[in-house]
Formats: sequence, C-alpha cells, structure tokens
Amino acid sequence: MRKKIVAGNWKMNMNLQEGIALAKELNETLTAEKPNCGVVICTPFIHLASIAEFLNQDVIGLGAENCADKEKGAFTGEVSAEMIKSTGAQYVILGHSERREYYKETPEILKEKVLLAQKNGLKVIFCIGESLEEREAGKQNEVVKAELEGSVFNLSEEDFRKIVIAYEPIWAIGTGKTATSDQAEEIHAYIRSIIAEKYGQAVAEDTTILYGGSCKASNAPELFAKPDIDGGLIGGASLKAADFKGIIDAWK
Repeated sequence: MRKKIVAGNWKMNMNLQEGIALAKELNETLTAEKPNCGVVICTPFIHLASIAEFLNQDVIGLGAENCADKEKGAFTGEVSAEMIKSTGAQYVILGHSERREYYKETPEILKEKVLLAQKNGLKVIFCIGESLEEREAGKQNEVVKAELEGSVFNLSEEDFRKIVIAYEPIWAIGTGKTATSDQAEEIHAYIRSIIAEKYGQAVAEDTTILYGGSCKASNAPELFAKPDIDGGLIGGASLKAADFKGIIDAWK
C-alpha cells in the first residue's frame, strides 16, 4: 500500500516564534490523536533546527521548502541539503512552481537539487504542474511529462522509489480555484501511467502522488476519495492548526 501523506508548505510565512507555536500545537494535537496518514510540515530554513528539537517525527515529519543546487562553498545566502539534514529534517520540497517562476529554476538545476537531496538522505517532494495557459491549450500532460523527464526520470528505480510527487495546477495555487476532483484524478492517473512506462507498474503503484492547489478541509474528502490521489501538499490552509487538521482528518 502506497503511503498517504498530507504535507504543509508554510512558504514565506511565520516568524520563528509563531512557527514554533504552530508546530507545538500540531505536535500536541496529532500525538494525542494519531492521524490516519503521514503528516509533514515544510518550514522556512530558520525554523528547522528549533522545531526539530521537540517535534515527534514518528507523527509529523519535518522538511525544508528548497535546497541549494551546490554541495558547499562560496554561495552566499544559500542553504545546502547537508545543512538541512543536519537540523534533523527529513524532507525537502523541490520544483515548486513559485521557485520555477520567480527564481528561474530550470529542470537541470532541479535535477542537481534532487541528486544532492538524495545523497544527503532527504526525501524529496517533487512538484510538477501546468499554468492556466498550458491547461487551456490542452498541454497539461506534455508539461508534467517533461517536468518528470527533465529532473527525476534520470534516477535509478531504487532512487525514484524515494520520491513523492506533488501535482500542482499552477492556476489553482492560492487563487481559490481548485481543479475538480475529476480533473485532478485524470492527471494523477496520467502521471502514474508515465511512471509505469518508465519504471514499471509496481513502482507506479507504490508512488505517492499528492494534489496541491487550494486544497482545504471542505474539498479534501472528495479529492482524497479518488484512487490516484494520495494526499495533499497544502499551502495557506497549513498555517492554522485547525485548518490543517481538518484536511488530515479527511483520511478518517
């Protein structure tokens, strides 16, 4: 059975004190009432070490939102995969559409990041997804296929098995627009089919594919009921413990 996961992506929100308070609240709530799925919180770099000290990582995994594409050296302001791992974090989000768009991260850069993350024992949540323009032109399938081929289909089967895929329709991130559960299921099934073409049916069946894009407690049950949707990568709704737990509870 492939793993069901609800992952929070805090983005550039919460100062250190606020972030610690939120993580503590989630930690208490979910330790008391064990979730029916894997839960991960991906926080700004500066939060990681502080949160790792008290987070029960049997219940909530901790991750970063990005890492550098270089191992170490004279790269002022960058944070390496090794540094992230040394904080106690286990996960890293790579390929988020905001990184691709605002910071011009190319498939080649992301390929390097994935390799360095895996080399340092981090589990990668790898984001793919099309823009509104691409969706309206009916190009969503070729876009997600190219993103996988450009950055993760170079991995061995053993290494690919450690990747979690997050499908995010860019037109639905923070816009309040959500892909219908049928639209989401259709592309998740397509993604699984191209993984099967590359690595075989068994690997495809074991790959966790998350949906990201204005997922909230109200629509999570319908989305998560679909056979190829294995959870969510949650933005805004991960910033309040009650909202995030509402999504996690969709697996009950």
